[in-house]
Parts: sequence; structure tokens; C-alpha cells
Amino acid sequence: MARTDKLRVVRSLPSKHEFKPSGVPSARLKKIGLTLDEYEAIRLADFEGFSHEDAAKLMNISRPTFSRVVEKARRKLSEFIVEGKKLVIEGGNVEIVEDKEEGSS
Repeated sequence: MARTDKLRVVRSLPSKHEFKPSGVPSARLKKIGLTLDEYEAIRLADFEGFSHEDAAKLMNISRPTFSRVVEKARRKLSEFIVEGKKLVIEGGNVEIVEDKEEGSS
């Protein structure tokens, strides 16, 4: 029997949930989905500059799992940019936690 996935802690929700190339109607675009945990991994590693180890602790997952999540998110973001798809951020196996002071215990 497969074990259930651990909830991944998300401390910051995106202010916008959809992105698309300008000048192209949404109905004509293929959609690519980025889950909330993938968004959080990108935010922590690439925007905030946390190490994978520290970011994994903040998300309550292992460092190898964090690395897999961030790499999957990066592939999706590159596909969004290179192929001009519509990006939608939603879903995922997450627990939303209000951020008190990021990085403090």
C-alpha cells in the first residue's frame, strides 16, 4: 500500500493565479498548471534565496523532495515561457500557514 503524501506547508499565496502571453486570447492557449507547493518552492529557492535544505524545512518536507518539487516547477515555468502557454497556479497537497517571521523557529 502506498503511503499518503505529507502536506506541504505554503506560507505565501500568489497575488495573481493566471498568467498568459499578451495579445493572445486565453481560449487559444494551452494551459500549464503550477501547484501551490511548486509555486512555494520557486518562491523560497529562487525569489527568497533559501538553500534547498532551509526551504524544505519551511515546507515541512525532506530536502530531496524539495529538490524534486522545485525542479518540476522550473520545467513548467520554462515550458510556459518557451512555448507561450497560459500558466495557472492552483491545487496541490498543501497546508496554508500564515507566515509569522519567515526563517524563524
